[in-house]
Amino acid sequence: MDLDENESIGLGEALEREIRERVFGQGFMKIVQSVRRGGEVAKMSMRPVEIGGAKMFQLETSAGGRVQVKNFPPDGAAEVFDDFIRQPGARELHLITATGDLHVRVTKKGRVMVSRSAEMNREAAVRPHDRVKNTPLTSFDSSALLQAIGLADRSGAVRASMRGKYDQVNEFLRNVGDVVGRHVPSPGDAEKPFTVVDCGCGKAYLTISLYYYLAMTLGYPDVRVFGVDRRGDVIAAARRMAAQLDISDKVVFVESDISAFTPPSAATMVVSLHACDTATDEALAKAVEWKARYVLSAPCCQHELQKAIGQGGGRTRPEADFAGLLRQGILRERLCDILTDSFRAMIMRIMGYRSQVVEFVSSEATARNIMLKCEYGVRPGQPGPVGEYLGLRDYWNVVPWLETRLGEAFSRHLSKFG
Repeated sequence: MDLDENESIGLGEALEREIRERVFGQGFMKIVQSVRRGGEVAKMSMRPVEIGGAKMFQLETSAGGRVQVKNFPPDGAAEVFDDFIRQPGARELHLITATGDLHVRVTKKGRVMVSRSAEMNREAAVRPHDRVKNTPLTSFDSSALLQAIGLADRSGAVRASMRGKYDQVNEFLRNVGDVVGRHVPSPGDAEKPFTVVDCGCGKAYLTISLYYYLAMTLGYPDVRVFGVDRRGDVIAAARRMAAQLDISDKVVFVESDISAFTPPSAATMVVSLHACDTATDEALAKAVEWKARYVLSAPCCQHELQKAIGQGGGRTRPEADFAGLLRQGILRERLCDILTDSFRAMIMRIMGYRSQVVEFVSSEATARNIMLKCEYGVRPGQPGPVGEYLGLRDYWNVVPWLETRLGEAFSRHLSKFG
């Protein structure tokens, strides 16, 4: 009979005692456990760390796409370890120590299988965990910023529940530095502002962080950032944060649709972080119309192309060629995501932007981790990019929303080769 996923089964007194002694004894490095429940896998790990000169145990749990990290003193860790080692259901446990590894597997039928590595002699030094990492948000004194926008608590420590958002902002800023940091501000830059428009700014984590990073780390003398969002409540909250940080004259929040907004000075950079569906395309179109030099966009959900795929007969009938794929909802969604971002990159290239699609952050921080990075500086409408675009577009017999949105400014490049 299979083991119920909620049924706990002991590893045996001798084995539990051995694991406990090795975890709280000398040479402990890490213990990792994967537990299968409800068709999903929950992961948990524990390792020794040094925080403020004191030895602690760090417990990290990952389930349902959410990661939690907590630190415990040795006494507290001993209590937590009881729950750790007595998890119900089928599971696998891997213990790593300086003298060797131990692997335990509990099958669905409740059978406990144990294997041990050969004797080892590894270093198990516990290194400080509270060291400052070299990240954009640590390249300047960001304590007041992080507390104001809610990523850090009153002590200045990043909230465990906000770690994913903190990582997203950090990596987004790192990509900004990659494209903008190559250009050292010149004396002429002091005569014109470095203007950024954040399209669909939401809670403004990125918007406000961008101002500080550009001004304090990259050294631009006159940075102005505009956060645009159609939701009045988030704009009101963002304005309060800007006032708290005394930067309301430099970071301005506007309640508006992206399509209805125009910055008072020429946009140097346009960004969007998880603007939904065609809002990302609207941000890209605005960047083209404003002649922004830099564009960085991390799309969110995108459904427009899903409505069009397979609705008509293309010259090669892709709906027939890919029928087995398109009938699977999740595969259809992912295919349309890939096609949408491919079309976006191609269109921006045709409009004169060097375009690159990258993973800007780990998928553990967000499943929506694709970024389109663009920098103006190539001749628009070159035959190669136009031909690639037409080939892909006509094969799928669709017209991407961004092409429609750009209208004549884009179609005139296609008419030369149509």
